[in-house]
Amino acid sequence: MTPAPPAPLSRQPPSRLAFTAASTPAACVERDRLVARYGDHPMEEADVIVCLGGDGSMLETLRDVLVRELHTPVYGMNCGSVGFLMNPTDEANLPERLSQAQAATLHPLRMKATSIHGETCEALALNDVYLFRQTRQAAKLRIDVDGYVRLEELICDGALLATPAGSTAYNLSAHGPIVPLSGNLLPLTPICPFRPRRWRGALLPSNAHVTFTVLEHEKRPVAAVADSVELRDITRVEVCEDRNLSVTVLFDPGQTLSDRIVTEQFCA
Repeated sequence: MTPAPPAPLSRQPPSRLAFTAASTPAACVERDRLVARYGDHPMEEADVIVCLGGDGSMLETLRDVLVRELHTPVYGMNCGSVGFLMNPTDEANLPERLSQAQAATLHPLRMKATSIHGETCEALALNDVYLFRQTRQAAKLRIDVDGYVRLEELICDGALLATPAGSTAYNLSAHGPIVPLSGNLLPLTPICPFRPRRWRGALLPSNAHVTFTVLEHEKRPVAAVADSVELRDITRVEVCEDRNLSVTVLFDPGQTLSDRIVTEQFCA
């Protein structure tokens, strides 16, 4: 039996819209046009937040929603390049289109990184958390899952843990598997592994707690990134999915995130 498509956001067109935009000229011009046509409200008072830009701008807006603890859905309009999380830019009948939009709920990863100086940094990631070498020397990592050592030593350029939404981004470029939104799985993927040469990663349950320990960190410095938040010279990174936090992303009918993730698996 074919599952029913996600329900639309609302039957009533939203009247209070908030607009955010990337700093590019195209996004700023489009924002001015939309604000002149539909008005603009603070994010805290809006029914829907409309983000103009590319996937990077969309992730920044979604993180802002998470940090502010808002529950406002976000609709992206592509003024960038790839726009995997975005919809086509169309100024006409925007409130009516938003009333028929279909929603995807995303949960972020929570990263806690510790540096060689004892500093800690916590950040949220809707795409991925990844570690990468800072110098010509390959990184050496130990990987623990739920308190058990699963890989004693991984010699590599880095490693990443991705969300299902982020599995089509850096994870896919690193030859990791694409994960459906409903899969409740997190891909753990090495970046250019040297040893063990044949290890290609793992699919972990969404409730897994992953710890990366940097071996020989003074000789082989490593940085950690949660989407756009970076901490250098780290010794330890803990990552898990935070099911207590979520954001809602809106897509035009027939172009849901689940549809796009499936389509991506058949691209040449």
